[in-house]
Amino acid sequence: MRLFLTMLCLVASGYFSHTLLAQKSALPTTPPTLKLGNPLPENLFVELARAINPAVVNISTSVVPKGRAMNDPMLELLEQFYGRRFQMPKPQPQTALGTGFIIREDGLIITNNHVIEGADVIQVQITEGVEKEFKAEVIGRDSRTDIALIKITGKQKFPVAPLGNSSEVAVGEWVAAFGNPYGHGHTMTKGIISAKGRDIAELNRFPFLQTDASINPGNSGGPLVNSKGLVIGVNSAIDARAQGIGFAIPIDDVRKVIKDLETNGRVRQGYIGIGMDQLTPRAAAHLGIKKDSGVIIVQVMEGGPAHKGGVEAYDVVLEFNGKKISNEMELMNAVAGSAIGTTVKMKVLRDNKERVLDINISERPDDRKTLVKKESTAKGQDTPFNLGFKMSGIDKQIIKEWKLSEELLGLPVVTEVLSGSPATLAGLRPGDVIFDVNRKRVRSVSDAQKALQKGTNTLRIQREGGMGFVILEGN
Repeated sequence: MRLFLTMLCLVASGYFSHTLLAQKSALPTTPPTLKLGNPLPENLFVELARAINPAVVNISTSVVPKGRAMNDPMLELLEQFYGRRFQMPKPQPQTALGTGFIIREDGLIITNNHVIEGADVIQVQITEGVEKEFKAEVIGRDSRTDIALIKITGKQKFPVAPLGNSSEVAVGEWVAAFGNPYGHGHTMTKGIISAKGRDIAELNRFPFLQTDASINPGNSGGPLVNSKGLVIGVNSAIDARAQGIGFAIPIDDVRKVIKDLETNGRVRQGYIGIGMDQLTPRAAAHLGIKKDSGVIIVQVMEGGPAHKGGVEAYDVVLEFNGKKISNEMELMNAVAGSAIGTTVKMKVLRDNKERVLDINISERPDDRKTLVKKESTAKGQDTPFNLGFKMSGIDKQIIKEWKLSEELLGLPVVTEVLSGSPATLAGLRPGDVIFDVNRKRVRSVSDAQKALQKGTNTLRIQREGGMGFVILEGN
């Protein structure tokens, strides 16, 4: 699915003229005839355009090229031959287009995170017709929900698009999508709600509303509005394989993150202190687990909420806070979306028996992953059964070279992997720190050597701060 789903931010690359990007506007002097929140008349889409367009903004972003231009040997040769100075063209800023809508009279705007992510300059136009642009400030943004808040400042009160309730939306209901598709100023398209609860976890932690209202690149961050003139979603993505399949983030879910974004500049996410991996039928069979799919715990952070709640490595998560869990993304979203400071129940399978654990949700700390280098001066010991890798005990020199934690001192680490060996085929890499071999905790190279066996071996390893399993097929 993710190969065909397209986020709607449009890279301009000079295709659109600055005149189009800098369309100016004056705020409407005539109030709309529509009273928002009431049923619309027969010309409902005419009234919708009058009511909503003034609050829809065109967002243009630019990324300033970093660094200085390098000397070009060919140009230097031409200068020597012709005796005059040749210059390389200056790198141009990368520009992109998107949409947003004002939700408060002081100029607070909702848009998609992918519209403004990485931008050095964010310019906002209100409506078409005037060259004036507003420079926007980023108030907060969150990549996992793809929502961002930006703000413009002016002497006047800005028109507002009022927020509705996406929970009340019904399949088949009329909706209108607003935005600036391909830079074509204010554009409105109409359609219906095609489906609700489209769960596309790789794009968003929130399930989407699906609509057949035409949505195109440049519509990102624009409002999806119901027949009462209330915003029920934020346009976010399309299915590039088809026509009439667009996706919007439900406004009820957007409301959940607005306060965090405005107060903290980011979304506070739940955290329980675990590392996880997808349980495969092959791994389940080798580990003696009577379940061939799901999420298996591979790491429990000492002193973290999961550790305090009694979670152990090799637990298979069945449910979290009442939600059934079948893959890693579902568990990640369930944990991240849990209210900080609350206690939730997590059902796990341990030794093929179900257990229910109480877990206190805390706030996610800063990510402190350390990248492991691929080379070292350490000399490793060969492993038996032609597995094809070498191990060494982690000493202070390895800790210094690979920037590892002092807590790993003495544990076995992979120093070399033989090309074409079972270790290579299994994906083992130099720098992998070995914690368990065949479910036996190892604290030294000697422990690991004794735990390895002829045939299939399961290793629980740490790589670049994360934990996972590697299954080796020896001789």
